[in-house]
Amino acid sequence: MTSPLQHASMGVLKPTEAEKRFQLLRFPPSPELAPFVKHYWIVSWNLGEGVHYGQDVIPNPCVNMVAEHSGIAVYGVSSRMYTKHLEGAGRAFGVKFHPGGFYPYIKQPLSSLTDSSMSMMDAFGTEGESLLSALRSGETPEILIDHADRLLRDALPEQDPISAVILEIITYIQQNRDVTRVEQLSAYFGLHVRKLQRLFHKYAGVSPKWVIQLYRLHNAAEMLDRGEADDWAKLSAELGFFDQSHFIRAFKAMLGMTPDSYYSIPAES
Repeated sequence: MTSPLQHASMGVLKPTEAEKRFQLLRFPPSPELAPFVKHYWIVSWNLGEGVHYGQDVIPNPCVNMVAEHSGIAVYGVSSRMYTKHLEGAGRAFGVKFHPGGFYPYIKQPLSSLTDSSMSMMDAFGTEGESLLSALRSGETPEILIDHADRLLRDALPEQDPISAVILEIITYIQQNRDVTRVEQLSAYFGLHVRKLQRLFHKYAGVSPKWVIQLYRLHNAAEMLDRGEADDWAKLSAELGFFDQSHFIRAFKAMLGMTPDSYYSIPAES
């Protein structure tokens, strides 16, 4: 049996409350797909008849293929927080591609897919009927993963060395809180700022500046969730924002509320 992966909240806001509402499991891809796919994920919920729940999610620079009871499609990067509405009981299965990992499949600038979606036929030359049928009939995670593995292997592209570079750069941003400017990436990786911008536009669908700010805001939300911060001036300095007002504006633009409003949201029982 395939063992689930262990990860941090990865953009799921208020994770303690989320754990009461749904189960999120992640599974590794086959070795052949590992250069392209970060992981598979399965969300399942049983809220009770007529019960609704909205889960806020901070975006990340990854493309997702998502199969739900209503259908299956490929979704580009979302440029801001979004809310996934759940009701009753259900399940969804997804493939999260590495940053830059989806580009080799379609060889089109991913900026055209940001805040948008594309059909399975356009992406992989198939409607994905077997995977969708398996989800609807309640098959096990292993069966769903097997269907997804075969679908992606049938369309397997050649590895793209630039895709690997984009993943390396974005991983570096994620793991180093002191990265706050594109110029730091330019110096560290030996790439001109304009070239970085062009590569990110093509392979990630968003700018390097956006990715830097995104992960610093991820850091902020995680600290707020853990109750580790309520001094916005101190937090903004720690995460590399120019000043407190810049941090608050960026936080509100991405999450739809100020840090103070987010921090004061009570956990639901």
